[in-house]
Amino acid sequence: MNRLDGKVAVVTGGSSGIGFATAQQFVEEGAFVFITGRRRPELDKAKDEIGRNVTTVQGDVSVSADLDRLFGTVAEEKGKIDVVVANSGLVDPQVFGQITEASFDRIFNVNARGTLFTAQKALPLMNDGGSIILVGSIAGHVGVEGYTTYSATKAALRSYARTWTKELKGRGIRVNVLSPGPIDTPIMDSQADSKEGADAIRAAFASVVPLGRMGRPEEVAAAAVFLASDESSFCAGMELSVDGGMAQV
Repeated sequence: MNRLDGKVAVVTGGSSGIGFATAQQFVEEGAFVFITGRRRPELDKAKDEIGRNVTTVQGDVSVSADLDRLFGTVAEEKGKIDVVVANSGLVDPQVFGQITEASFDRIFNVNARGTLFTAQKALPLMNDGGSIILVGSIAGHVGVEGYTTYSATKAALRSYARTWTKELKGRGIRVNVLSPGPIDTPIMDSQADSKEGADAIRAAFASVVPLGRMGRPEEVAAAAVFLASDESSFCAGMELSVDGGMAQV
């Protein structure tokens, strides 16, 4: 028996990287998955690759109307949610002293605001005993140069999990944070102006990971399956790090 048989999941930022790998593994484990993302071509490609039991809804988690449309689609097609994976996130490295207001607002609107309202708007559809998975980062508790705003938003997610676990205890909804270390996804390429620059960033991250490499999206997705399944039925308010030991030793 598959671990997610019959479950309905929503994965934001599900068209690439960790979100796509998570949606793909959820479907393989028996779930029906709704994925959202800002770019229609990437969503269409993700749907084709997953192949079954998936609905795509284009939208931006920082836009309330887009979230309403996402959960309206879920309500119309399935009428319930068992798992929410709030994965959408942005990173815009800027050194303290040079951080712009526009960058700050953009990062907080997606990573902190978008995550909060994704989870809140899902609540009316969520089954009691469901699972909310907030995709954080070890940057939320480890200093990384240039990551002031990104790290602060991920620290906020850790706080959300603690507070929401207490507030949702009457419904048995489990809220946990899944915190990756350096994972080799397309977001790495967005942090440099050239392939050589992106490769240098990858090498720098790999050099500080005890396992000597960056992680793979499917390794984080495997942890998401655990947090979504009944195997983690006594896990609540916790942070699960998938980081090759980077923030642990």
